Amino acid sequence: MVAPRNQRTAFTLVELLVVISIIGVLMSLLLPAVQSAREAGRRAQCSNNLRQIGLAMLNYHDVYGCYPPAYLAGENGRPAHSWRVLLLPFLEQQSLYDQYDFDEPWDSPKNSTLAPMMPQVYRCPSDTLSGLSETSYAMIVGPKTISNGASATKIQEITDGTSNTILVVEAAGGGINWLDPRDLEAERISYLVNDPVDGGILSEHADGANVLLCDGSTMFLRGAADPKDVRAMCSVSGGETVDRYAIEFGTNADW
Repeated sequence: MVAPRNQRTAFTLVELLVVISIIGVLMSLLLPAVQSAREAGRRAQCSNNLRQIGLAMLNYHDVYGCYPPAYLAGENGRPAHSWRVLLLPFLEQQSLYDQYDFDEPWDSPKNSTLAPMMPQVYRCPSDTLSGLSETSYAMIVGPKTISNGASATKIQEITDGTSNTILVVEAAGGGINWLDPRDLEAERISYLVNDPVDGGILSEHADGANVLLCDGSTMFLRGAADPKDVRAMCSVSGGETVDRYAIEFGTNADW
């Protein structure tokens, strides 16, 4: 009778190292796809945040006959209360709104206790540049924009068309406390998308930033968008001709 050969029950060290190397290669190939899928989800959530803000803006307009001003002025005429606070009742945040005291400055000891309670809708999930109480979204404020500060605009005053006019943009890392009546100043930004030096329209999405339009829809401004076109979309009645395709898909994009 022939004795059976001994069967191998384990990998040799060389074989184990080969398997580990193969797994490492596969993981390195898979990781970019996983990261890309996660960022796509975050970008979609950011766009959804802006749609919620847009719906709240339109509901505010239904009640008050205009979009909210960028800020309410105090007795001294200076910015005192942000549009982000005014919008709270239309974002299902009535209880938070009721805790805010409009008789005190936004950064008073009482109102400052609300800073950590910022609604998640005011934060892009891709934004790692802003602090916990800082918003990812801002208006562009100045002459001929949706608000010149304390001024408010009616839909019928947007002669450039609500689907062609920007209402809110991403402003990641702008250092804007969500309670702060501060936004992007139209005459101080370059309108270059994702220019870290400018500190204007900025996101952590690849190749662009989400913006909210006055009709409540969103669009993605490409990094290659012409600043002149972006600036034109921030005016409510400039009568400019804007290349929407170049802004959304890039000047060299193919169909």
